[in-house]
Amino acid sequence: MAYLALLERWNRTYNLTAVKNPADMVTRHLLDSLSVMPFIHGSRLLDAGTGAGLPGIPLAIAQPRLEVTLLDSSGKKVRFLGHVRRQLGLENIHPVQDRLETFSPATVFDAIISRACSSLAAFARAARHLAQAPLTLLAMKGQYPDGELKEVPGWCRVESIEKLEVPGLQQERHLVIMSVNP
Repeated sequence: MAYLALLERWNRTYNLTAVKNPADMVTRHLLDSLSVMPFIHGSRLLDAGTGAGLPGIPLAIAQPRLEVTLLDSSGKKVRFLGHVRRQLGLENIHPVQDRLETFSPATVFDAIISRACSSLAAFARAARHLAQAPLTLLAMKGQYPDGELKEVPGWCRVESIEKLEVPGLQQERHLVIMSVNP
């Protein structure tokens, strides 16, 4: 809840998220982010296009042993993420300003998650260069992405599509789990 309080305060000035109502933030941001927790494996996660830190920050709070790199191209959002790290003492989050397709980390990630990917194919293409070992891509989507599935490149395998249950949210949510080999 301390994270949501910071988000609400900074959102007034920096417009980090379209959701303004704190009660809606609990459902649309916090619970939505945590709905993917059963599918997070490994110890290193990259949250691509994290924006205000979603889903990375709620996952890092819920799983303190999980190292989460929060990647976003917006300087104001990365400054907010750094503030959250300091204020909440979250040593397991690492804000980085960059774009996924140009990001060149020193570490290897177990998975890359995106809540804001434009399409499954674009997400896979942007992340492919990071597959130094078998890499899991986790794409959070609303409705079942039937049309997008047809566009996934042949070198990227769709492992499963999980229907997510988000308490209090009436809209559909899905998680597309894909794998990319080097």
